[in-house]
Amino acid sequence: MARAAVLTGGCQCGAVRYGLHARPEEASFCHCRMCQRATGGAFAALACLRNADLEWTKGAPTLFESSSIAKRGFCPSCGTPLTFAYNTGGHINVTIGSLDDPEGESPSIHYGMESKRSWLKLCDGWEEQQTGDCHDERAREIKSMTVRQDQTR
Repeated sequence: MARAAVLTGGCQCGAVRYGLHARPEEASFCHCRMCQRATGGAFAALACLRNADLEWTKGAPTLFESSSIAKRGFCPSCGTPLTFAYNTGGHINVTIGSLDDPEGESPSIHYGMESKRSWLKLCDGWEEQQTGDCHDERAREIKSMTVRQDQTR
């Protein structure tokens, strides 16, 4: 028997759709340069959940290995950014803007603060972390990763 989705989402054109079988464990803004490039914005708004709680219900994203430790998923037809996931750890992030009802997923932390744009004023009082400041095995991976996005200026 199929599990019912508690949240749904997808890309702009409708070619890729997904269902979440649990509410995200955390929602965040990531200001790192890779997230800025991946979304074309000042930051990425992401909601994190276990891999097992995400189901692709129509189509599937194309994956781009944006660094040596992570992949990003996007619609192969319209390019909508859909996911970010480390290669290890068992969790995946969906872009909050790709949720059908993004209002319920409120970020509470900022990551990648070393790349926050100077003109972006934050007045939310949320915790702020630099990339690699996490205190687990992920910090070592982040500090030694190879970036695979074009860094041409």
